[in-house]
Amino acid sequence: MAAKATGKKIKITLVRSPIGATERHKRTVKALGLRKLNHSIVAEDSPTVRGMVNSVTHLLKVEEA
Repeated sequence: MAAKATGKKIKITLVRSPIGATERHKRTVKALGLRKLNHSIVAEDSPTVRGMVNSVTHLLKVEEA
């Protein structure tokens, strides 16, 4: 069953390089759509996105958009 969208958005910024990170963390950052340092995206605040953010929280800055 799909989660219901709440309409809330979060701003995700890549603040640390994934160069020394595991391959899984690098793929997660890429899947979020983050390419370079200080690159930001605005994404839906869904359980899927939150799970991805929680796995690489040491590389990101998250704030409400």
